[in-house]
Amino acid sequence: MIAYFSMEVGVEARVPTYSGGLGILAGDTIRAAADMKVPMVAVTLLHRKGYFYQRLDPQGWQTEEPVAWVPDDFLMELPGRVTVQIEGRPVQIRAWVYEVTGAGGFLVLVYFLDTDLPENSEQDRRLTDYLYGGDARYRLCQEIVLGIGGVRMLRALGYRNIGRYHMNEGHASLLTLELLDEAAHNAGREGFNREDIEAVKRVCVFTTHTPVPAGHDQFPLELLDRVLGRHEVREMQDIFCADGIVNFTYLALNLSHYVNGVAKKHGEVAQEMYAHYVIDAITNGVHGATWASDKFAALFDRYIPGWRQDNFSLRSALSIPKDQIWRAHSAAKRDLINYVNREANAGMDCDVLTLGFARRVTAYKRPDLIFSDLERLREIDAIAGPMQIIFAGKAHPRDQDGKNLIHRIFEFAQNLRSEIPVAFLEHYDMDIARSMVAGVDVWLNTPQPPMEASGTSGMKAALNGVPSLSVLDGWWIEGCIEGVTGWGIGELVRDRNAPRENDATLLYDQLERTILPLYYQDRERYIEIMRHCIALNGSFFNTHRMIQQYVLKAYFE
Repeated sequence: MIAYFSMEVGVEARVPTYSGGLGILAGDTIRAAADMKVPMVAVTLLHRKGYFYQRLDPQGWQTEEPVAWVPDDFLMELPGRVTVQIEGRPVQIRAWVYEVTGAGGFLVLVYFLDTDLPENSEQDRRLTDYLYGGDARYRLCQEIVLGIGGVRMLRALGYRNIGRYHMNEGHASLLTLELLDEAAHNAGREGFNREDIEAVKRVCVFTTHTPVPAGHDQFPLELLDRVLGRHEVREMQDIFCADGIVNFTYLALNLSHYVNGVAKKHGEVAQEMYAHYVIDAITNGVHGATWASDKFAALFDRYIPGWRQDNFSLRSALSIPKDQIWRAHSAAKRDLINYVNREANAGMDCDVLTLGFARRVTAYKRPDLIFSDLERLREIDAIAGPMQIIFAGKAHPRDQDGKNLIHRIFEFAQNLRSEIPVAFLEHYDMDIARSMVAGVDVWLNTPQPPMEASGTSGMKAALNGVPSLSVLDGWWIEGCIEGVTGWGIGELVRDRNAPRENDATLLYDQLERTILPLYYQDRERYIEIMRHCIALNGSFFNTHRMIQQYVLKAYFE
């Protein structure tokens, strides 16, 4: 049995317990495990107020509201309770369960932990309200609930035969402390020792997702002393700390027998960041049956029966008639354009090449790169062919630079209004993502290398025959076959500090000289690229392949 721990899990759009890629990947991982009958149970937090509901005013300034949802409409409350100690007082935890059913009927259960109980103080009842909300203390309390409370809840629910604990990022790494306590208790000792550490390492797996230092949880020792109250942290700082700061990434690294990044390039970057550890790489994937649009799913059902159980069989998409590919894409595009025009009053045209960009809005992802030279963009639109651009994404409530980027995109949209329609969709979620990755003509991705760990949105697009136009970073280094599955922007850059001033020019060159002429003047060739997106990238960059690699490398090796 595999116990999969993640601070966020995206099971469906109406259950707002995810913020973006990490949670969506967790949901896709669980769905693939159910398809492939991998014995797994998942643990996460309930997030009663969600991440946040995004509002954008007419100038593009983001404000945040709590998400209103009713857990018992989607989840079943379980009667059991467990307790953790926070700041010396007991905090009660309950669990809600969600059933994920695989293509063959196999079940994987997801347990959502919740502290909103009358037995708890008011501040403790709020601990599982907001995903990535509050201050350092709030985050630390949440990670105690997830890691320590999660293991205790699994025990209370009868899970005794867990062979591996998989930490999806470092948020859950306190589960290792609970496992150390169990090991010591089972040996009849009050405290754990180095032998226990080796025993816990043998059952733990850690996946790191971010090459950005700010993305790793770190806490002052005195905060951990006050909130967790464990003297072992100071006694074993080589396990818990880095440079005198409690670092949960290092805790997970030190107590896992297998560690991986989420793309080959990211594995290299992570190995440089953590030179004293062995970092492998398992490239992320997406769940085929979840992210194939209804139009393409029906097409696959007709021409590739069994693809839902075997995503590898999508390589047979090369045999699907081109007119059927284009018909399915056109129907998905029509649905998207109708939605965008209704929601954003954008005046978009189904016959115009449409670029899509949707992900968390933060500076290193550079969503505004395409607007670097508005005159050049206008010239391309006038000479090579018309285009329109659809954006979506949320900036973290405390990321003012990200909020400024959304505002700037609104300003660019206003500046280009008479020539190039630009829309920014409000409250990006799984449903909007599913519509966008199927309905645009080209998926745009412009991160600052090498800061993109993987980037699964382009994989979702490929599954729907949508080629990427992307900087060579993350998964796209592996997925880009120039002119076959899409197009690269620039060359592969290995130096984190290498200048990228020419990226916008290279992006414009690809649009003007290759993509727009191909789309408008050689539709047959364009559709051939769409087929290769599905057959080459859709058949490989999926969570069926990813789960198989985890099984072979990390779970049952």
